[in-house]
Amino acid sequence: MAAERTTADILDAAVHVREAARSAAGGATGIDTVLAALSEVMEYDHASLARWDPLRRRHATLAGSYPDDATAYIETRLHHDPVFTVLRGPDRGGLWLRDVPRQLLAVSPGFQEVLSPLGIEDGVAQCLFSADGRYVGMLNVSTRGPRRTPDPARAAVTLLTESLAAAVDARARPRPGGLSPRELQVLAELTAGRTNREIAERLFITPRTVGTHIEHILAKLDLPNRAAAAARAAAWGIEPVN
Repeated sequence: MAAERTTADILDAAVHVREAARSAAGGATGIDTVLAALSEVMEYDHASLARWDPLRRRHATLAGSYPDDATAYIETRLHHDPVFTVLRGPDRGGLWLRDVPRQLLAVSPGFQEVLSPLGIEDGVAQCLFSADGRYVGMLNVSTRGPRRTPDPARAAVTLLTESLAAAVDARARPRPGGLSPRELQVLAELTAGRTNREIAERLFITPRTVGTHIEHILAKLDLPNRAAAAARAAAWGIEPVN
């Protein structure tokens, strides 16, 4: 049996994950190197890093070891799962499987149809946000059987999310219409008919900043008003995440 890793071992491994993420963000290495480094922070049977594609309204797996059906769920259905609402909640912390209330797991297709048949008993799902607050993707890690994740490893995963988000976001495709990532996010909110104040509350910015973004959106897309912008977004298939 391998010796239990110390806190120092886990912290050293976390530094390697951060370095791998920076390298991947710069294009020097692939995202798979990040997951390989993460396995030294915590043991897992399956893991994936996926980028959120706001145009196609789905996740795109950048690297992962889940079976095809589980990967398909992460990409096309996870953002509709009741658990995802909790993941995208205000505290934005990772959600560890053994901490999820049983009543929530009972109504989660992801757990009932995907994880449970794989024998998954623990792991973490962590939403990833860019420095400017955009949702850019997520980390999923799963383990089968009884396998204790040390508290330092749990903390390390949380501390690594900024680096992981940067690596995932760097793989984003060019935005349509020359819009910036934040402008695209505001444009998505317009499709729901939200006011500037409502958008500001959802994106953690001021109503005045929202108004400025909308002015830039209308100018870049050569549109007369926010209704026309919302219609253009709908034609592109852009919608708010939730």
